Amino acid sequence: MERAQQLKDLSSFMQDRGFVYGPSPEIYGGLAGFFDYGPLGKLLKNNVEAQIRKVFQKNGFFEVECPTVMPRIVWEASGHLGGFTDPLIKDAKGNSYRVDKLIEEHFLKNDLDFDSIKVDGATDEELLKIIADYKIKAPSGEDLIPEITKHNLMMKTTVGLDTESYNRPETATTTYLPFLRYMNFFRDKLPNGVFQIGKAYRNEISPRQYMLRMREFTQAEAQLMLFADQKNDFEKFEKVKDKKLPLWTAEMQEKGGSFINLEANFPGGVPLEKALEKKWLKNKAYAWTLALAYEVFIAMGIPQERIRLRQHNKDEMAFYADDAWDLEINLNTFGWTEVCGIHDRNDYDLSTHSKHSKKDLVAMKEDGTKEIPHILEIAFGTDRPTFALLDIFYDEKEKDEGKTKFDLPYRVAPIPLAVLPLTNKLHEQAYELYTQLQEDFICQYDKSGSVGKRYLRADSIGTPYCVTYDFDTLEDGCITLRDRDTGNQERVKITELKDRLKSLL
Repeated sequence: MERAQQLKDLSSFMQDRGFVYGPSPEIYGGLAGFFDYGPLGKLLKNNVEAQIRKVFQKNGFFEVECPTVMPRIVWEASGHLGGFTDPLIKDAKGNSYRVDKLIEEHFLKNDLDFDSIKVDGATDEELLKIIADYKIKAPSGEDLIPEITKHNLMMKTTVGLDTESYNRPETATTTYLPFLRYMNFFRDKLPNGVFQIGKAYRNEISPRQYMLRMREFTQAEAQLMLFADQKNDFEKFEKVKDKKLPLWTAEMQEKGGSFINLEANFPGGVPLEKALEKKWLKNKAYAWTLALAYEVFIAMGIPQERIRLRQHNKDEMAFYADDAWDLEINLNTFGWTEVCGIHDRNDYDLSTHSKHSKKDLVAMKEDGTKEIPHILEIAFGTDRPTFALLDIFYDEKEKDEGKTKFDLPYRVAPIPLAVLPLTNKLHEQAYELYTQLQEDFICQYDKSGSVGKRYLRADSIGTPYCVTYDFDTLEDGCITLRDRDTGNQERVKITELKDRLKSLL
């Protein structure tokens, strides 16, 4: 099936079942880049974010929350006002498009190998050459004018009467600013880590890739702060040194090696200790950070065979970065898609904010000297992995038989449990059980139609378990517990049901 049709079917499913609506506001025609999460979509996204929090917190990171609006000086210091831009191109009718995404869409639409060309970090001349060589046109079919301009992505606002300010385009910058407060909280000890989950805004000129390119989105970014010499003296690395990751280095890419070749040479991935020996990774702390990012996405339920870690080449990397890798997911609708960036930012961020704020953003080392800490960052949005779960696990193969399946991982399923009375005559008793289960689980109560049809309805929204209250329940105090994926059914005592469900979920 063509990817365009897959996306059409998926978006229809998401709207019909209450996952995602839009573009929003629909009743006014919609504005590209803005979407509404419906009841099931919000529950799914909440569960994704719960897994993120769980992984970060168990690895020693503390969550913070910072403002989404900051004055101009913050964004001048961070470099966003001067350098946070996208390359734009116009067609003959004056419509504007983001160049890199226009090229990517052309390659995906025509089943061309997008990995065979360099777009990230390419110069304007290189981008125009790709457009000419592959005869790329605007989506409408219009010819493109061979001239590229820059578009700043910042959303400007005014605080009070005249304070020029901007909506944050990421959570990272606002996370750095309370650094001195963090040091007090952590008793002046490094390494330490914080993370933030919250809204960010980017004034995309022509967002078209559905939920992958939004103007308002939720970001989750973790910041590990440490001294430069702690990067290779990093105790936590010992726990992950044998962990295998699907590392696709810049050198492999430059030599034309495909990701498939990587799997052939290193089945299951490359052990992190081996990657350090080969100098594919520069230090233990950064290797650990890559492993942590990978763990986050596995915890969400993304299948490991759908994940790869791709290293930036030198002209793709930010000038201040010592290393940068993207975690990419192979989607049914868009192919390999970047969903997370893992960056060694050196001391750039704290140095530039120290300079502009006139505050010493330094930490004291054991020998009494002061040093500006380095930052290792894991940066991603929560909307993309939410969409990825919908993309990967939605299965419409049995659509003609009315058996649409949504095999979401149980731990992120929006509604983990459905309670079904066998007949309406058992409604009162079944509903009482439902209210008891609601104390511990998000449940759905469904008494309409045959039990078989109700099973199918539960399957179609990803519900892992159904509890059926039947006439035997009145006699033996047991219900029938049905597993979504296996179809297996077992009798469970009502008095033991909550504990059984907690162990399963």
